[in-house]
Amino acid sequence: MYVCSCFQVTEAQVQQHAGSGACTPRQIASACKAGTDCGSCVRRIQAILGRGTCPRRELVEEGAPVFGALEEAA
Repeated sequence: MYVCSCFQVTEAQVQQHAGSGACTPRQIASACKAGTDCGSCVRRIQAILGRGTCPRRELVEEGAPVFGALEEAA
């Protein structure tokens, strides 16, 4: 099911990015553009991300670039 119809981003894709360390709608937008056009999907993205723990929260709190750290770890 599409979360973002503007960029054809599915719920599975958002979950995949979240599993890779994206903790906020802004980080999801950086990864796949979802939420950057009309913005109607931002609340749905927030719901998918939930209020749980972020797998890369320690990097976010330190101000480190999350996606760069993930690429280095791979």
